[in-house]
Amino acid sequence: MNTENNPKLLSLLIPAFNSAKRLRPAYEALTKCLEQEQIPFEFLIIDDGSKDDTWELMKAIAAEDSRVRVYRMSRNYTSPYVHFAGMSVCKGACITFMPDDLQRPLETMIECYRLWEKGHKLVISYRTSRSDGWLNDLFSNTYYKIMNSLSEVTFPPGGADGFLADREIIDIMNSSIHPIHTSSVVEVLRLGFDPVFVPYDRPSRPGKSRWTWKKKVRLAKDTFFASSSFPIRAITYLGFNISLLCLLAIPFLIYARFFAESQLFGFAIPGWTTIITLVAFFNGLMLFCLGIVAEYIWRIYEEVKGRPGFLLRKDDKQD
Repeated sequence: MNTENNPKLLSLLIPAFNSAKRLRPAYEALTKCLEQEQIPFEFLIIDDGSKDDTWELMKAIAAEDSRVRVYRMSRNYTSPYVHFAGMSVCKGACITFMPDDLQRPLETMIECYRLWEKGHKLVISYRTSRSDGWLNDLFSNTYYKIMNSLSEVTFPPGGADGFLADREIIDIMNSSIHPIHTSSVVEVLRLGFDPVFVPYDRPSRPGKSRWTWKKKVRLAKDTFFASSSFPIRAITYLGFNISLLCLLAIPFLIYARFFAESQLFGFAIPGWTTIITLVAFFNGLMLFCLGIVAEYIWRIYEEVKGRPGFLLRKDDKQD
């Protein structure tokens, strides 16, 4: 989209899910902050399948402020897909995201924008601390340590769920990335563009998190398989090494059978027990490996079907 008339326009996306109590305070705080900083902006508020009065509130805010555009997803997709949807409709020279509970500090958002003004096309903010309870913290920290050791993408410590991207990156994401079983953070990190990382301490969350364990596990799986080829490579190495060990064991087994009275290193070798054990072990190993391969095949299947990663309701689209 043409941004020549707004060379510094910031598109600010707020994903909204059951946000009737949070949305207006977030809108007012963000508007006040951006106006004080004299940053030209547009608001994109996208309803991610809310069940409360979020949509009615969004329309009311849009009626009050011409800088606000509102959309609805056809169902609940979760915020990573809302990010892709926001990039598909934004008009700004850059875009960033803000949760409706303002868990990313406003000063961090401003810092990211100022770095973009200096010429950085991708600025990623990441959490240095969080207060989601010890189990959630342990899960998150352990997950990203594993990801950085196994994936082709390097995540910042503690992970990131937001960034500020230049129009060039937005256009690439819209034209070249199929937004299914992945996340916007994984895809922008894969693109390169020498990202700048901005740390922040995440404030405490008001109320109960809307990110259930089911959604977290789904995102973790999508992020892992979208950014890592380690499992399928590990199958190759594992199969090779086990095959090599089996080949090396064959001469010993033959020797034990014919020259050591069915003993190997002084131990008797039971016939059927050994066979059943080996068959069960290797069948289990093969099923495990097939399960990992199936994860990749399933994603290939989803890609070749060509289904959209998200849908915005047609009657709610705006120019």
